[in-house]
Amino acid sequence: MNRASSPGLDGLLTRPSVASLPPELREALLQRWQQPEADLERRAGWPVLADTLDALSLLSADESALLATLLFDLPWLRAGLDTLPIGALKPVVVGLLDGLDAADQVWALHAGREGGRNSEGLRRLLLSIIRDLRVVPILLARQLARMRGADRLPEDERRALAQLTRDIHAPLANRLGIWQLKWELEDLAFRHLEPETYRRIAREVDETRLARERYVEGVKKALSRELLAQGIRAEVSGRPKHIYSIWRKMQKKRLAFEQLYDIRAVRVMVDDVAACYAALGVVHALWAPVPSEFDDYIARPKANDYRSLHTAVIGPEGRTIEVQIRTHDMHAQAELGVAAHWRYKEGSKGAEKAFDRKITWMRQLLEQSQDGHASELAGALDAELTEDRVYALSPKDEVMDLPQGATPLDFAYHVHTMVGHRCRGAKVNGRIVPLTYRLRSGDRVEILTGKEADPRRDWLLASSGFLASNRSREKVRGWFHKLDRARNVQAGRELLERELKRLGLQHADLAIAVKKFHADSVDDLYIQVALGDTGPNQVSRTLLEAERAASQPAVPALPRPTARRDSVRSADFTVQGVGNLLVQLARCCQPVAGEPIVGYLTRARGVTVHRTDCAALARLAAASPQRILPVEWGQAGGGYEVDVVVDAVDRRWLLKDITNLIAQEDAYVLDIHSDNVRNSGRAHLRLRLKVSDYGQLSTLLGKLDALPGVSEARRLG
Repeated sequence: MNRASSPGLDGLLTRPSVASLPPELREALLQRWQQPEADLERRAGWPVLADTLDALSLLSADESALLATLLFDLPWLRAGLDTLPIGALKPVVVGLLDGLDAADQVWALHAGREGGRNSEGLRRLLLSIIRDLRVVPILLARQLARMRGADRLPEDERRALAQLTRDIHAPLANRLGIWQLKWELEDLAFRHLEPETYRRIAREVDETRLARERYVEGVKKALSRELLAQGIRAEVSGRPKHIYSIWRKMQKKRLAFEQLYDIRAVRVMVDDVAACYAALGVVHALWAPVPSEFDDYIARPKANDYRSLHTAVIGPEGRTIEVQIRTHDMHAQAELGVAAHWRYKEGSKGAEKAFDRKITWMRQLLEQSQDGHASELAGALDAELTEDRVYALSPKDEVMDLPQGATPLDFAYHVHTMVGHRCRGAKVNGRIVPLTYRLRSGDRVEILTGKEADPRRDWLLASSGFLASNRSREKVRGWFHKLDRARNVQAGRELLERELKRLGLQHADLAIAVKKFHADSVDDLYIQVALGDTGPNQVSRTLLEAERAASQPAVPALPRPTARRDSVRSADFTVQGVGNLLVQLARCCQPVAGEPIVGYLTRARGVTVHRTDCAALARLAAASPQRILPVEWGQAGGGYEVDVVVDAVDRRWLLKDITNLIAQEDAYVLDIHSDNVRNSGRAHLRLRLKVSDYGQLSTLLGKLDALPGVSEARRLG
């Protein structure tokens, strides 16, 4: 078929969006074009393909991404990939095409599901089976093109496409920080899934548009004049609000449209980070800030690496307006997200490091939930969270999140503990495999079970290869812990009796501890001790408190020693079970009144009081547990000295803001030391403060942490 019979491809290859493709490659594509146009229409359609290429061009996509996009929708050309003059690009293009094929598998799994059902699992599966993560911006651009043309589809297809966009593509664009695509994907999905609500909000936005634009224009002029007067070079512009984000804000805050203030918004772009905070000072000097509406995403970037300052102020006419402040580089990153990597020249070390950080984050994404910030897998599963993941499918197409190297037995235990205990065999993709088989993402797993639970001890052996997941091993251990009850009872009894003998509590009534630690019996308490659920020192502390309460009032507070500077001078302690001893605060952790504390009996300096979470205390207790003594705070006195570290952006008035805040909280600065690294743009301050108690210190650290530019304010030690 000659060139004249393929106007669609000819037109595509002359568009500005594919101008970066070498002329010889475009000529070769035209010469090899023999696929009937009807087949392309069934796959995507010329308008969709053209729109996809245009969107990728806005993201500054490279040659390999543009070529892979073309070949994916032109199967005939893809079949002749080996004959195209692409040289070293070939393996990259093949990888991108494989990723696009893998995505089709996920779309098939999504089809027919209820909206939102298991969508996070599908997102994880998608990112797991894609080997080259540059596929994701291609998928997003292609979905945006399809959504723009969704009006031509039947209603059921249109809604299915919109649901897929809301469940998969828009959250991915959000997580990758590609706001340029994210907003439009969200708005288009919202328009087709909830058309009446969309039209109502769009109408309200349009009706207030002219007045809002006049108001924002006045704000821009006033702010620009003031920034110029302060010598700050800045670009001030209005910031559009998108319909879906307006609706989300209305739902989240339960507000009517007219009650929203951030539909009036401006953006300030400056040259560097220092100018961001200088501009913030100008904004707050010009208009009063709204309390609790300041967010510093420069000092603390979002999970998707978004950085900016957000504030809200009471602007002219008493109306609230939202202001975003960022550098030009931050703006480019915010708009393009991970796709900004395509803009960097090959060999740019700074760009590669930035992209490596983004890749690291995307790998971490596989282990996070869509809306939460805390991991559901805590404690014993912490080690798993740093591993690569495998996403396998159940016979009902549910996605199971497993660690790299997971086996069918791991899969069984992740379905349910008893499924694992009863596991006898497994099928993967329809064929019988050994329980040591290593699963791959996309595998469909069927577990064969027996009637009775009968796990084997050799499943716990790493050398056997049955289990890769710590979570699975814990479940197997739990089974055998129950079977070995007598052994656990004996071990717990020995541990506890040794502790009680050291403190002279051999005859104490253990029923008190049984009740305190919610054990069913003394034997169950022993088992808790043996398995590490309850520490022997916790039991002894409980028994000591009960004995003291029953026999006599609390031991009088000890006199303050005056001979040493580091001894306790402003508060007294009660040391349980001993008479008068010199009592002093540990220098390593500097406990403050109100904190949980414990005493350590030294050889020559009496009792040293530590915080219970002190690392030095943990080492001392491990070596000489018999020297650990329960200690309580007495009456508070005149204050405590404590060292605090503040890490922040090195900006104007930083030290003044910090010291003013400390004074406002009725604390005192005894000493201050700066460890700033020249030209780093960062400030590292060490302050010695005097505070009244732990509560005051906690409040002060929280407020220091919230100051503009502060990355971290923490106690030293």
